[in-house]
Amino acid sequence: MIILGVILLVIGLVAGISILWTIGIVLVAIGIVFWVLGAVGHAVGGRRHYW
Repeated sequence: MIILGVILLVIGLVAGISILWTIGIVLVAIGIVFWVLGAVGHAVGGRRHYW
Protein backbone atom coordinates (compact mmCIF):
# COMPACT_ATOMS: atom_id res chain seq x y z
CA MET A 1 0.00 0.00 0.00
CA ILE A 2 2.90 2.32 0.72
CA ILE A 3 4.49 1.60 -2.66
CA LEU A 4 1.18 2.19 -4.48
CA GLY A 5 0.76 5.47 -2.62
CA VAL A 6 4.25 6.62 -3.61
CA ILE A 7 3.61 5.68 -7.25
CA LEU A 8 0.37 7.67 -7.24
CA LEU A 9 2.16 10.62 -5.62
CA VAL A 10 4.78 10.63 -8.36
CA ILE A 11 2.24 10.26 -11.17
CA GLY A 12 0.07 13.00 -9.66
CA LEU A 13 3.05 15.31 -9.32
CA VAL A 14 4.35 14.73 -12.86
CA ALA A 15 0.93 14.84 -14.54
CA GLY A 16 -0.41 17.65 -12.38
CA ILE A 17 -3.48 15.66 -11.31
CA SER A 18 -4.33 16.68 -7.77
CA ILE A 19 -6.73 13.79 -7.06
CA LEU A 20 -3.91 11.28 -7.57
CA TRP A 21 -1.73 13.33 -5.23
CA THR A 22 -4.46 13.25 -2.56
CA ILE A 23 -5.13 9.52 -2.93
CA GLY A 24 -1.39 8.86 -2.79
CA ILE A 25 -1.01 10.76 0.48
CA VAL A 26 -3.93 8.87 2.01
CA LEU A 27 -2.57 5.47 0.91
CA VAL A 28 0.92 6.23 2.23
CA ALA A 29 -0.52 7.36 5.58
CA ILE A 30 -2.71 4.27 5.94
CA GLY A 31 0.15 2.01 4.89
CA ILE A 32 2.47 3.51 7.49
CA VAL A 33 -0.17 3.11 10.22
CA PHE A 34 -0.72 -0.56 9.29
CA TRP A 35 3.03 -1.14 9.15
CA VAL A 36 3.56 0.33 12.61
CA LEU A 37 0.64 -1.63 14.07
CA GLY A 38 1.99 -4.84 12.59
CA ALA A 39 5.51 -4.09 13.80
CA VAL A 40 4.40 -3.64 17.42
CA GLY A 41 2.50 -6.93 17.42
CA HIS A 42 -1.12 -5.89 16.89
CA ALA A 43 -3.13 -7.96 14.45
CA VAL A 44 -3.99 -5.99 11.30
CA GLY A 45 -6.87 -7.28 9.20
CA GLY A 46 -6.80 -10.65 10.94
CA ARG A 47 -3.07 -11.13 10.25
CA ARG A 48 -0.35 -11.06 12.84
CA HIS A 49 2.06 -9.29 10.43
CA TYR A 50 1.09 -6.70 7.85
CA TRP A 51 3.79 -7.55 5.33
